Amino acid sequence: MLNDATCFKNVFIVCGYTDLRSGIDRLASIIEAQTGNKPFEPDALYLFCGRRTDRIKGLVWENDGFLLLYKRLAQGKYQWPRNEQDVRLLSPQQFRWLMEGLTVTPKKSVKHVKPEYVA
Repeated sequence: MLNDATCFKNVFIVCGYTDLRSGIDRLASIIEAQTGNKPFEPDALYLFCGRRTDRIKGLVWENDGFLLLYKRLAQGKYQWPRNEQDVRLLSPQQFRWLMEGLTVTPKKSVKHVKPEYVA
């Protein structure tokens, strides 16, 4: 389910290290402190990662309460941005990259070029 998060309108990652022993209330307060937004936005997924980058937690408000998600990879690690105070809105492509173990900001990408006239 978490690998294909098409049901969410927005996916945010809370960069830096998060203590994954934290529960719903603590994670909601982190969202509010770092974004200034209320964590009660329906269909918005907030993702957190601890020091061990093989596991993440997600928090979603569902209009009647919070849903807490937890995922631990059997093999591999997430390439998690570590800028402490950064919260990023991910595009669907960036979310797929993150779930595939890739970085959300690729170092190199294919650039669009304007073709030269060939006679």
